[in-house]
Amino acid sequence: MDGSQGAAFVPSTGDGPPAAGPPGVRAGAVRTAFEGMLQIRRLTGAGPEPETVPAAWELNRPVRAVALALEAAGVPPSATGPSGERTATGYRVCAGESPGAVRVEWVGPPGSGAAHDEEEALGRCLTVLRRSGWIPLLYRGPRRRRFLEVEPPAGAARAKDGRGP
Repeated sequence: MDGSQGAAFVPSTGDGPPAAGPPGVRAGAVRTAFEGMLQIRRLTGAGPEPETVPAAWELNRPVRAVALALEAAGVPPSATGPSGERTATGYRVCAGESPGAVRVEWVGPPGSGAAHDEEEALGRCLTVLRRSGWIPLLYRGPRRRRFLEVEPPAGAARAKDGRGP
């Protein structure tokens, strides 16, 4: 969804069409959603800096939470056309290998140079996600393509399942 009035905001995972509408409207919706997420952290978190740890809401929707953190930091998402073909170079967020984990890849259309740019781009994603309280780990997968496997911090995982920190 494009974040326009009347539509629910959905962060870009990089697997859908490019955001519709004026860029300023989308940027405002992203900013509002990210500030809302930080407010949830402040209200529900514990410790001296609750904004630095993902809230239960994020742990229950890790793909959306990670995508929101990346989009709010200005990292461009990838996009796909009507037939599923890549139309833009950027991050792609999807479910990771283990429960609660998220995978972040740097992808683009054929010939876009995404593979060449992935080390630097994923390094930026890693920094953004670390600052947002996630644990991103850089891996090299098939065909030597790099990706991030992103997990919540250990204390956040305990809080999610009700055992507390």
